[in-house]
Amino acid sequence: MKKILRSVIGLACFILFLLTPVAAEELTAKNILQNMDAIRNPQTDYRVTARMISKKPNKKDKTAVYEILMKGQDKTIIKTLKPEMDRGTTLLMLRYDLWVFLQNISKPLRISLQQRLFGEAANGDIARANFSGDYNPELKETVTIKAKEFYVLDLIAKNEKVTYHKVRLWVMKENFYPLKGEFYAVSGKLLKNCYYTSYKQILDKMRPTRLVLDNPLVKGQRTIIDYADMTLDTFSDKIFTKNYMKKLKY
Repeated sequence: MKKILRSVIGLACFILFLLTPVAAEELTAKNILQNMDAIRNPQTDYRVTARMISKKPNKKDKTAVYEILMKGQDKTIIKTLKPEMDRGTTLLMLRYDLWVFLQNISKPLRISLQQRLFGEAANGDIARANFSGDYNPELKETVTIKAKEFYVLDLIAKNEKVTYHKVRLWVMKENFYPLKGEFYAVSGKLLKNCYYTSYKQILDKMRPTRLVLDNPLVKGQRTIIDYADMTLDTFSDKIFTKNYMKKLKY
């Protein structure tokens, strides 16, 4: 009888062992972040148009339009389409290195991901947002917002070249949709809040097509980024070089 009882207990423990790792794996911060990144951006080569509206209190809105070419997670070209006076300005990102090519200057200039591109948007906000590749994540807690459960992740940068030293993200538990991000400097200062909205079926997933970047220090000062015309594409490595930047067609 004791032998049978031990066998039953052993079988139950074995079944529990088989089931437990799956649940644990789904709850790891790295796994959550990777799934969220796959929602935000296709994990392959693509192009997309970004229309930005910069809003400041008591000032007229300003608008800019960019075409973005993405190859993998480490190569990006940003072509300025509007305003007309800046048309032809191009940014090239290779991993953490970034250059800008201006029509009236013969050689590309080295710039940083942290520098402002337009309004509240930094270069790195659209040139590189590979959270799972650039940050070490930690799952802090699970919270409920409007009857929905969200993971709260704290991300610490792997090196000083990325756009932000620390990021706090709210990610929906049931589908890994990002809701909100807080972006911090090395000093701990909150630089901006980001809201991921306007989810639409694009390519193979529901994705956020609007980012709202709020300045936490100035009420009403924000930049809205609307993404459109996202399509898969294939790009040659040769166009992601400084020598090719002059040859890009507009």
